Amino acid sequence: MALTLLPDATYHRVPVAPDVQLNVAVAGSGPAVVLLHGFPQTHLMWRHVAADLATDHTVICPDLRGYGASDKPAERGEETYSKRTMAADVVTAARFLGHERFALAGHDRGALVAVRAGLDHPDAVSHLLALDVLPTLDMWDILRGAEAKVAWHLYLMAQPAGIPEPMIEATADSFFASFLDGWTADPEAIPDTYRAEYLRASREAVVSIVADYRASAGIDVAHDRADRDAGRALAMPVTVMQQDWGAALGYDAKALWSAWAPNLEHVTTNSGHFMAEEDPAAVIAVLRALMTR
Repeated sequence: MALTLLPDATYHRVPVAPDVQLNVAVAGSGPAVVLLHGFPQTHLMWRHVAADLATDHTVICPDLRGYGASDKPAERGEETYSKRTMAADVVTAARFLGHERFALAGHDRGALVAVRAGLDHPDAVSHLLALDVLPTLDMWDILRGAEAKVAWHLYLMAQPAGIPEPMIEATADSFFASFLDGWTADPEAIPDTYRAEYLRASREAVVSIVADYRASAGIDVAHDRADRDAGRALAMPVTVMQQDWGAALGYDAKALWSAWAPNLEHVTTNSGHFMAEEDPAAVIAVLRALMTR
């Protein structure tokens, strides 16, 4: 039986571009909150958080373009999988479902999409939560020397089309499993059924996942740099919750985020990377506190 976000969630195929429909799970009723998954996962990573929020919110959980059961358009230039394009998908999907304004939370890749949505669509995003990520431009700036090996996959997937895809496809399960296993402090937080689903979904989306990452080494950097040069920042209340990578890699994460988010709360956690599954109570508390600001 196929896994679902929640037993009473409804699923929609939402058109967001001429050649793209997103797979979107919706549950609950009330003010809208949109939850965006990370790598190498699908919308199912939000199951614990969604169960709590759906008691008094409309929870909208899409698979990002190129992931899960959403469409995976062929890469026709950098904009196909730019965070600007993926953010526009999210705003379009929420509007299609009847929500012009919503709180937005993203993990990992989803957090990068959420940040771009906040910058490009400030009238749509009321509050923004980013889990365990740095803004794209800052991420590349702090990866230097031998310490950069922690982000080896970023450099692999930044290579031109035709190089990383067959390498990853040849060992897809072990490639994607290495992140699920290596980044998790509590392996039991991702049960075997969900782990298997994440691996299946990722195995079937190698080309589009690589395209997403490739965009983050090119067009996404250009978009971030243009915003920084213009002095643009996130206008809404923002909370960032992340592991304390700065202590290990020698940077001040709160300071980097503050340049993008003047109204910032910055929280560090001892959880592993997949905190919405490893410590959902903490994520729920942080997100609910954010939405009262």
